[in-house]
Amino acid sequence: MSRGIFKDRRRKNPFLRTSGSDNMCGYTLALMVLALCCGSCSRVPVDALLPVGQVEAEGSSIVPILVATNRNRTAAGNAAMFGSERADQTNYASIAVSIPRDASRTVGQVQWPTSSPGDPRQSFVTLAADPIEKPAFVAALAVAARKPRAQGKVLVFIHGFNNRFDEAVYRFAQIVHDSGAPGTPVLFSWPSRGSVSLQAYKEDAESATESRDVLSQVLDAIAAIPNVKEVTVLCHSMGCFLAFETLRARAMTGRIGAKIRNVLFVAPDVDAEGFRLRLHEMGSARPRFALFVSQDDAALNLSRSLRDGAIRLGGIDPDQEPYRTDFAREKLEVFDLTRLRGRAHSRAFDEVTSVMSMIQERLVGEEQIADRRSPAGISRR
Repeated sequence: MSRGIFKDRRRKNPFLRTSGSDNMCGYTLALMVLALCCGSCSRVPVDALLPVGQVEAEGSSIVPILVATNRNRTAAGNAAMFGSERADQTNYASIAVSIPRDASRTVGQVQWPTSSPGDPRQSFVTLAADPIEKPAFVAALAVAARKPRAQGKVLVFIHGFNNRFDEAVYRFAQIVHDSGAPGTPVLFSWPSRGSVSLQAYKEDAESATESRDVLSQVLDAIAAIPNVKEVTVLCHSMGCFLAFETLRARAMTGRIGAKIRNVLFVAPDVDAEGFRLRLHEMGSARPRFALFVSQDDAALNLSRSLRDGAIRLGGIDPDQEPYRTDFAREKLEVFDLTRLRGRAHSRAFDEVTSVMSMIQERLVGEEQIADRRSPAGISRR
């Protein structure tokens, strides 16, 4: 995987197996399905990160997020802050997002503003968005980790394919707010193209691969802060590939990091066979892994076609062999979300009362999620 996602770029696209006009139909269908599986229901306006300033909205909550990214910094005055190209250095930011009261929104979803500035009574709005340098990032994280609610814990979120920077910020704010998870939220945003096409998928896969060293350096910077006692990595889709390759490389060099305790894979777009074999290579000192899978995940079925038919980890049946035996031996926690409602690729974040409550429990104490009772509709393996 580290030598390239696509083994032979000259290979005929798996969606284009017919000739003539059928080729275009197949290509168009693939794009439509990718858009439905991986895109937002309605995309946030491109100027959503333009701060509206301090606003008063009864019952609203403010979610502060620290950001580390290897995206390029946009020109001064550009509300997007960071683009889709790879930067030569790691950039940092501090962002505050206002979320309306639960009675005015659908819990588990992002209420995108329909125009800018958004109405804080009805939608997510940005209160502050400031580029900062690494020393300020470290100092802010050290201060936040000392607060009682943080409990010395940090939650690092890594988004997946087809995410603009502003979309990743708002989704993470929703996760933090709706889960009620303790810990200081840190977003690691890699340079996804933020668009839906087969070429964009290929470029995103390459960008994720090229982001491993940067993510590893960010994890080192977080772990080096004395006030930080525990780090949990929460990732989605292609972001799980980035996280796993980064952690595996750290394990191979004996520096996985004692503070990295938990790794939560949501709909992981990861080679299932490679994961099964390489997890064992990481040894017993690795973090605790929890997998959230859905057998009806159409996005991962498409990814399987694009990657030479390799089964994706997020779409496996955990009752089938060799997964059942291997995962039991490795003491993995696997949760099958197939029976839950909503789009398979994002239902873990949408079903806040089911899945996100388990993420909160993982962050609250040292117990394994498997020691808790699973909510209705979720099968635990």
